[in-house]
Amino acid sequence: MTPSNPRKLEVVISFLEMQSPPERAPAIIPPGKVAIVRAENPTLSFYRYLYNTVGEPWLWWQRRLMSDDELAPILAAPETHVFVLYVAGVPAGFAELELSDLEKDGVIDLHYMGLLPEFIGKGFGKYLLNWAIDTAWSLKPTRVTVNTCTLDHPSALGAYQKAGFVVYDQRTDIVDDPRDVGLIPPIDHHVDHDGQIDGDAPDADSDPENANNADSGTLIVDFPERAR
Repeated sequence: MTPSNPRKLEVVISFLEMQSPPERAPAIIPPGKVAIVRAENPTLSFYRYLYNTVGEPWLWWQRRLMSDDELAPILAAPETHVFVLYVAGVPAGFAELELSDLEKDGVIDLHYMGLLPEFIGKGFGKYLLNWAIDTAWSLKPTRVTVNTCTLDHPSALGAYQKAGFVVYDQRTDIVDDPRDVGLIPPIDHHVDHDGQIDGDAPDADSDPENANNADSGTLIVDFPERAR
């Protein structure tokens, strides 16, 4: 296939919502030196590194389409909250909350969330998701939303539902394969392997001993007030 004649991908998008905070304990921190820090007005190069590295296996393309002039004001907007997960000082993933509809409609959207490939399957995804949900609800919305699609990790929809989100709508789009139009390198993607998954599925549960981090060496640097 060529840029002028790209393959077409059928993408089923699921829209999910949460109308009240989940009834559970706060997010359990995995063992190790873990930190979550808000990237205030992140540089374009750093944000593109996170977005491209996290999203490449799942064919995230929408922000690759944006020029720097288009993306910069989005990142600089006070309604865009980008939180970076670090493990032993290394960026391991990020979560992005979109607050542009908070004042008018009471809605916060979990716009993006994911891990770098090396950190999948180690309990960090569940922690980051629960932390992002807890952080969103701390800002007093009436509703938290997220969406996922069939290009994402095969466990993504189930992870969101287990975290307390409920599907309220779905739609099917036909999109040009971003690999064929040059937005993403011509990598293999999990949908090309008859259902085989690239990487491990998120852990169903953290080990019981992770609930008490007194002896884990965990460094918590999420700055709960400053970050929000």
